[in-house]
Amino acid sequence: MTIHSAQPTAPAPDDTTMSAAVMNGARDVEFSRVIRPVAAPHEVLIRVRANSLCGSDLHYWHEGRIGSAVVGTAFTPGHEFAGEIAGGSGAAHGLADGTLVAIDPAQPCGECYWCHQGNQHLCPTMVFVGAPPHAGAMAEYIAVPLSSVFALPPGFTAVQAALLEPLGVAMHALDLARLRPGTHLAILGAGPIGLYVLMLARQSGALNISVIEPLAYRRDRAAELGATSTHGDVAGYLASVRGTPTGGADVVIEATTSPHGPRHASEVARIGGKVILVGIPDGDEFSLTGSLVRRKALTIKLSRRMGHVYPRAIEYVQRGLVDVEAIVTHRLPLSQVRSAFALLAEYNDGAIKVVLEP
Repeated sequence: MTIHSAQPTAPAPDDTTMSAAVMNGARDVEFSRVIRPVAAPHEVLIRVRANSLCGSDLHYWHEGRIGSAVVGTAFTPGHEFAGEIAGGSGAAHGLADGTLVAIDPAQPCGECYWCHQGNQHLCPTMVFVGAPPHAGAMAEYIAVPLSSVFALPPGFTAVQAALLEPLGVAMHALDLARLRPGTHLAILGAGPIGLYVLMLARQSGALNISVIEPLAYRRDRAAELGATSTHGDVAGYLASVRGTPTGGADVVIEATTSPHGPRHASEVARIGGKVILVGIPDGDEFSLTGSLVRRKALTIKLSRRMGHVYPRAIEYVQRGLVDVEAIVTHRLPLSQVRSAFALLAEYNDGAIKVVLEP
């Protein structure tokens, strides 16, 4: 896999507008100019330095929606991002211009039942950056609440900071699994979330980590990152565990876009095992075989974004326990946003994680 770099070719900026990606609907995204945001008193202005494409961005690209979040009017996507404090907006809070920060894209209300229970990620009125109609960070600048900002220790790169968001999603999935040392883990899908789950699980004491992924180049990357075994399909995995005491995995993390992913995960799990569903299925529906999940008495949990994990994610990267940039295959200027979406959506050129650099 080759990391590609190029220099932006954005139009000349002025004081009131900026370059941005504008999505008008499914498979319709363009490099354009929009009004530059102005930070409100409770916000800081961020000069975006890196924005990586997420699987949810691809759902907007493919389908123009994720459930009730519909691309009805033109909006700017992007929620995995990092940048620098700009415009003097952080001075009152001790954040000088140029300070590199990571941003949690989830902005809960802080007042509802779920927020008061410490489950801010379940807030039903949450504003989520880059989910329509809320503008995202595939742009030169974005204004965000100060409460969403995490100043980073020295040595962080902007790309590392942007990738804290998907790392946090993987961390939350393993929190739900309550992974114990000696666990036999299976991961369905070797995209960014699946690969981060793999990297974190190695640090959490998983004894065997099997990755099930149809794309050979992604299986190869999983093996390089420490998978115990890789398989092209569920049948291959089940053949490998036939005759073992449990005949399946203690914990299964499903991180695919397939409507069949949850059913495949339940087939892979052992009797009495756990299944954590992280992936967003194409078409917004999935199926399970009732008799199978009932007879196995599976514990099935669905993962919603992440809890308060940014401080832990930052420390993991700072200590070198997880190399978040290890899955970055392409770096492109924002002006090539359409090519970036097509590259990832069509799995071209060994694409795993594509980063846009405004």
